[in-house]
Amino acid sequence: MKDVEIVDPQDQKRTGRPEQRSALNRLNATLGRYGMYLSVGGLFVIVVIVVYQVFGRYVLNSSPTWTESFALVLVLYVTLIGAAVGVRDAGHIGMESLLVLVSEKIRNRIELVIHGLVIAFAATMIYNGFVLGSSVWSYKIPNLGLPEAVRYAPLVLSGVLIILFSIEHIIALVRGEEVIPSWH
Repeated sequence: MKDVEIVDPQDQKRTGRPEQRSALNRLNATLGRYGMYLSVGGLFVIVVIVVYQVFGRYVLNSSPTWTESFALVLVLYVTLIGAAVGVRDAGHIGMESLLVLVSEKIRNRIELVIHGLVIAFAATMIYNGFVLGSSVWSYKIPNLGLPEAVRYAPLVLSGVLIILFSIEHIIALVRGEEVIPSWH
């Protein structure tokens, strides 16, 4: 039986044809969606851990030793994965007000340069996260017993995601298309 593809009428109105999503678009939309789920879930876990720590400290008069270290590690995952998803869904801070003043041709070229610079920055994140994580692999996080490299894993992971998402934006710019946010 043939799969039925749902076509967004807005896309058809804009381009005159139904949008065809590539494998990279589908992969990135899925990664972005699950990355945001993980970030939101991680934020919820951070809140629960901090509430538990406050309860332990002020009600039980015995604060758990692992809560602060674990919450700090989770903050790294939440922020870096969330930032990567922000790159895909164009939720990052930008100077769009200046780009509106130039022609579309110049704007596209500037956006290509911006995405190229974002890829270079993400590659630096991957490299340095790997180097730093490798250098502290044998050390343990106090109170957790996990390797210190766990703190640097989200740097590498978010760098990979940012590169994938930026490549998707570059391809969309070259084709004259827009990247559909993960939530649509």
